[in-house]
Amino acid sequence: MPASYAYLGPEGTFTEVALRTLPEAATRELIPYVSVQSALDAVRTGEAEAAFVPIENSVEGGITTTLDELVAGEPLTIYREVLLSITFALLVRPGTALADIKTVTAHPAAQPQVRNWLRAHLPDALWESAASNADGARLVQEGRYDAAFAGEFAAARYGLVPLETGIHDAENAQTRFVLVGRPARPAAPTGADKTSVVLWQRDDHPGALRDLIDEFATRGINLMLLQSRPTGEGIGNYCFCVDAEGHISDRRMAEALMGLKRVCLQVRFLGSYPRADIAPGGARTLQPGTSDQEFLAASDWVARCQDGRF
Repeated sequence: MPASYAYLGPEGTFTEVALRTLPEAATRELIPYVSVQSALDAVRTGEAEAAFVPIENSVEGGITTTLDELVAGEPLTIYREVLLSITFALLVRPGTALADIKTVTAHPAAQPQVRNWLRAHLPDALWESAASNADGARLVQEGRYDAAFAGEFAAARYGLVPLETGIHDAENAQTRFVLVGRPARPAAPTGADKTSVVLWQRDDHPGALRDLIDEFATRGINLMLLQSRPTGEGIGNYCFCVDAEGHISDRRMAEALMGLKRVCLQVRFLGSYPRADIAPGGARTLQPGTSDQEFLAASDWVARCQDGRF
């Protein structure tokens, strides 16, 4: 049996389209799962080699379902990311007119991306969420809803027709997807990488979040995502999901993570992996004093001082 990748299904999701852009997907069995949780659990139990799930969109930010699954449970590691431009079609059963639509459905993350269009064209339609956009299309096929917002490519798969296409409230909307597997050594740095971690504060005090951010800032590391998530231990108790520019093998990143490990109650490393938004080696210019060479030179200077060779 070929190695398998789990993904948020059913067939016809944006997740599947993004997954098929990975060259290695052609050599894997691609298995749809009904939820992000079940796809990631398939990796944890060994049913799948890896899982491919959405983690962030440019309209609403982090996908909380995915973030919460990565925060809790048996640790997993992010190995790849993919960016996909998103535009929706309104899929209906053949013969349905706009005036016939009383109920619509899609994944919850789709709603902020079509809210204005829905208000302008179907102000009285009742919205109900589906497990995925493709699952919404399946529910329309079964007659449970009148219309679904999904990719136009899903129409043929579910015997539907696109009544409207090119629907989006925000120009250039994108969703970021990640390939997640069991923990292993990160791939070699490319020069255009991202590191993801989850941070738990040791205690709540004025400037506590600033203290965490300073571990990155003092080493010239740019943060690309910072999102708080409740820990489930009461109101006001949060952890922080962070994406930062750089690779764990970079001296500046390694030192930042060591600093965070000292000051945080807990740090969960989610992986260092190539960025999808720029080509390898195309990362922005480092701030003075933050290159590996300068960290090594500073370390050598301290060693010489300790030996009386200053």
